[in-house]
Amino acid sequence: MHEWALAEGVISTALEVAKENEAKNIAKIKIKIGDLQQINREIFELALEEISSETLAENSEKEIRTEKAILKCRACGEEWDFKKSEKNLGEDESESIHFVPDLAHTYIRCPNCKSPDFKIKKGRGVWIESVELEE
Repeated sequence: MHEWALAEGVISTALEVAKENEAKNIAKIKIKIGDLQQINREIFELALEEISSETLAENSEKEIRTEKAILKCRACGEEWDFKKSEKNLGEDESESIHFVPDLAHTYIRCPNCKSPDFKIKKGRGVWIESVELEE
């Protein structure tokens, strides 16, 4: 599952930060997930807990915040929420975007002018906003 790979990236990055700062423990990891990733939150949270087991991140708080995906048409300037387009996607299309967000341009059109030429203004990817350490 894609969620496990993303969770592994988050935990390994947090552990690297802890190592670089010679921390004894990781108290908290703040994570931001873009809507465009369509992450299954339950699986992602389970993966974070399993992967952090027996590491400095084992007992850390994992705070996860979702960022709304906003798309903007380059042709007409229309801005819209990805959720508006998501409801029109089939399961295969949705899964493709989940794994490769740039494929959104293949399946999504501007709701105003139907152009596939849009930019993803925000709400893409998975980020670590901060790692709080115990020294």
